[in-house]
Amino acid sequence: MPLYALGNRTPSIHPDAFIHPDAVVIGDVRIGADSSVWPSAVLRGDYGTIIVGERTSIQDGAIIHAVDEYPTVIGDDCVVGHLAHLEGCVIEDRALVGSGSIVLHQAIVRSGATVGAGAVVRNRMVVPTNALAVGVPAVIKPDASGEDSIVENAASYVANAHWYKKELRPL
Repeated sequence: MPLYALGNRTPSIHPDAFIHPDAVVIGDVRIGADSSVWPSAVLRGDYGTIIVGERTSIQDGAIIHAVDEYPTVIGDDCVVGHLAHLEGCVIEDRALVGSGSIVLHQAIVRSGATVGAGAVVRNRMVVPTNALAVGVPAVIKPDASGEDSIVENAASYVANAHWYKKELRPL
């Protein structure tokens, strides 16, 4: 798997995490137990810190970046969908960021919240607990999300990562 140090910035990946061989992890990136990073995802901790909690899935083609003043923090039991872009934001535990969405500097996605596919969560926006953020720019739909389905989705990726660690092989 492409893991890179950049100067004194070095990834720290829990031994129980799964990083697909075609994902790229650079610099100050910390990935917790049972988390997974899927093909073509890029986590680039060159200017700032990226923290991924436990049992969190960073799906195919996602781009995670940070800047000095705003680390990118993704909590436990989260799902970050295909082609999502996160930069300098906080995704709390048990939240979902949909495919193709963008979450920008100082935005916060609270526990149990969902950022819908293709949504753009602007700088400093807060997506409240159990809310759904949809559209460009995102608007909030209160009480339209919930933790149970997010945790179930995250758990399915933990199982998938265990399968890949055991049986993935190049041909």
